[in-house]
Amino acid sequence: MPGVLRTDLTTRTAYTSDASLYRRLPAAVAEPRDAGDLAAVLALAADEGLPVTPRGGGTSIAGNAIGTGIVVDVSRHLDAVRSVDPDARTAVVRPGAVLDDLRAAAGRHGLTFGPDPSSHSRCTLGGMIGNNACGSHSVAWGVTAANVESVRLMLADGRELHARRGTSGDPRVDAELTRLRDAHLGPLRTELGRFSRQVAGYGLHHLLPENGFDVAKALVGAEGTLGFVTEATVRLVAAPKARALAVLGFPDVFAAAAFAPAAVRAGALTVEGMASDLLTALRNQPGRSGAGADLPPGGGWLYCEAGGDTPAAAREAAEEIAERVRAEASGMTAVVVDDPARMRALWWIREAGAGIVTRLPDGGEAWPGWEDSAVPPDRLADYLRDLYGLMREHRLRGVPYGHFGEGCLHLRLDFPLTDAPGVARYRAFMEAAADVVAAHGGTVSGEHGDGRARSELLPTMYSPELLKAFAAFKHLFDPDDRFNPGVITAPEPLDAGLRPGPGRDALPIAPVHALTRDGGSFAAAVHRCVGVGACRDLRAGAMCPSFKATRDEVHSTRGRARVLAELLRGETLPDGWRSDEAKDALDLCLSCKACATDCPVNVDMATYKAEFLHRHYAGRVRPLAHYSMGWLPVWARVATAVPGAGALLARRPVAAVAKRLAGVEPRREMIRFAPRTFRSWFRGRPAAETGRPVVLWPDTFTDHIEPGVGRAAVEVLEALGHRVLVPPGRVCCGLTWHSTGQLGMTRRVLRRTLDVLAPALDAGLPIVGLEPSCTVMLRDEARELLPDDPRAALLGGLVTTLAEVVADHDGPWPFTELDASAVAQVHCHQEAKGTYAPDLAVLERLGVRPDVVGSGCCGLAGNFGFEPGHWDVSQACADRELYPKVRAAADGALILADGFSCRTQIAQGTPRRALHLAEVLRGALPDR
Repeated sequence: MPGVLRTDLTTRTAYTSDASLYRRLPAAVAEPRDAGDLAAVLALAADEGLPVTPRGGGTSIAGNAIGTGIVVDVSRHLDAVRSVDPDARTAVVRPGAVLDDLRAAAGRHGLTFGPDPSSHSRCTLGGMIGNNACGSHSVAWGVTAANVESVRLMLADGRELHARRGTSGDPRVDAELTRLRDAHLGPLRTELGRFSRQVAGYGLHHLLPENGFDVAKALVGAEGTLGFVTEATVRLVAAPKARALAVLGFPDVFAAAAFAPAAVRAGALTVEGMASDLLTALRNQPGRSGAGADLPPGGGWLYCEAGGDTPAAAREAAEEIAERVRAEASGMTAVVVDDPARMRALWWIREAGAGIVTRLPDGGEAWPGWEDSAVPPDRLADYLRDLYGLMREHRLRGVPYGHFGEGCLHLRLDFPLTDAPGVARYRAFMEAAADVVAAHGGTVSGEHGDGRARSELLPTMYSPELLKAFAAFKHLFDPDDRFNPGVITAPEPLDAGLRPGPGRDALPIAPVHALTRDGGSFAAAVHRCVGVGACRDLRAGAMCPSFKATRDEVHSTRGRARVLAELLRGETLPDGWRSDEAKDALDLCLSCKACATDCPVNVDMATYKAEFLHRHYAGRVRPLAHYSMGWLPVWARVATAVPGAGALLARRPVAAVAKRLAGVEPRREMIRFAPRTFRSWFRGRPAAETGRPVVLWPDTFTDHIEPGVGRAAVEVLEALGHRVLVPPGRVCCGLTWHSTGQLGMTRRVLRRTLDVLAPALDAGLPIVGLEPSCTVMLRDEARELLPDDPRAALLGGLVTTLAEVVADHDGPWPFTELDASAVAQVHCHQEAKGTYAPDLAVLERLGVRPDVVGSGCCGLAGNFGFEPGHWDVSQACADRELYPKVRAAADGALILADGFSCRTQIAQGTPRRALHLAEVLRGALPDR
């Protein structure tokens, strides 16, 4: 099935897991484009005797979206929001439609889809229907089942049912469903539908006469075990025109849980809870030490959102919620926020919880499993106390948070899963926890489904008769057990096939990087990825540019992490560091480092790629680009040392030969070397004898390719009263060797650089970087690559940017106002490992109004965009936002880009030339 079925090992290993702690290697991955493709996949699976597993965004935490047969990914092509009917308040969606896309389409009519899990930017409607997803607003607008009007379901034989209230769309199926229902009326009425978050098992109570024999709703929560959802009609609700947030503080998480029902009674649209442990875990992340400053005092919090027709009405409603809860909870603290930016910052803490709590405050790993339990809301505080007691008994730690208004709790625990005794402890806890939640009248799963984590536990909460009804329901739709076997009925053991289980890290490695955050363990670093899929967000953020361009799971940060994890396991990828599959998965990683910041658990794929390439090519011939672009500092010195070489290389015939010999993408224009280097210019000018000394870093790009940037920086720094120095010998940050995985050479270059810089380091002189990627290398990577050299840490503390120097200047302001608009491309390394705030402050003072490109990497990314095979992705990255904004900019507008790669991409892809901030500042000097 060309274009639909993928059987290569790279793809299969990328799909070994979802967001759960389970792994299954699929026989194939299918990416259907229409219902005909789905039917063909089912026919093939029947012929080959393979099970099929539907998959949307792959954010399932219970192991619902993995399997050993054909995994059918509907997210790439079956992703349309087909229509929105504002009068009927309904929408028709394909199963791969992303929730945020539906919300955007509905939002144009003042409507929204009520259920909104924290993965809303990448979870699909098919997955939400499969798991009966809920989210923070379900306390007001209901779970997914309450918001589904009809479902089109394709069965194993290719037939399609149109299920809705009153019928499955097939009279024979309706008759069988009626017989099944009538045979089990007692347990359907007494055991199911007892509270809103009871989603474990099948929703057979929707078939009851008093519930309208709603077959569509009964199919919600089936977890892909009955058939393929090919289309659904969902109900929309009116979205508040304005919102405000009341955050309520309590002494501890138990008090927050106890008073959650009061917030529900007060009319809150959300009643989300979290404990102080979540905040502690967040503050331990790089750059997040000040997170949660807006929270009121307390050890447990409730997030209570209110809506209104105006901002004032919304704020008044939020304040009223706070007052009504305070009337029942003396000593409660509260903060009411209506500023959108502050609300987003507060909500980010809660929404990033699924990723944040995979790392405990002391750095230990925490895992899902008992992740999704729920009890009637008025029992939550007592349940929490008993659960904490059980955690102490089993010597486990975790960070609780969740939908307290509906009694639903999310909790990841530090199960010791790497050996057999640890797996036994996991099973023992899971079985004991099921007993505890059942004793409180609760459910083992409250919104993520049963999956492989909890299906085995259903007998703890349901009677044998109800389990028999579940089995009959499954058999009616899927008599050959073709769809997602082992889930809900005939369950697989909950401790079978654990991703972090024994044998996880069979391949030993002593990483070159210190990997300080992960205790020097490459395996621990790779396993930071828990699969929440934030790298699959197509609408916002800088991560992951290659996935945004291709929409291929293999080329997401998560997909690459899964392939590397399989590499370390040594089972599916037995070639170890020589694995071509791992090389292929990493090939389109731009090393932009966006994941190091945007990922909730700070996966740093650029570093992992460098480590892999270092070993993959050890003792082997590398691609030509590694010798040309990787050794660019050397070739740049040669080109500028030989008179006329730069001009010769600029000639098209010579450039074409040079690109072929250098292994450079032929559609790229050749880099043009300057006839005179920046250092040569600097040595030939009169040296300033007064002023505060600063060292200007002469990076390769500034020195040999665009020395005008360096000259401008010197003039700007001198205008600010500085005496500019340049290192007396050859220095380099090693960037190009690092990005091509030549880590031994990177370390040698950095050590030599530290030797040259020794006097400046001893004197504590600021070192001003002009190229953002070089600045990051000096600030962050140097100390990771040379952890035993105290000079590397000293260097990192002295490096600053030109924008930071100018923004911090407290003397006379030497620049005139420019009064100009601008398009600003922030270098991806600066965005990931630094900040653009000083640049914005400087531009504001200059009177420059920047339109900042928000899509992240420009697509060139150093050597990446020059390597063959990367052209299409490189251009697609730029086409997302950079190129359109630059092309649409007015003639008088400035185009700003501090990164050499960014300026090169703009120059080669648009008719405009981008300026470095140094050039803008020099142009604002009075004599310019």
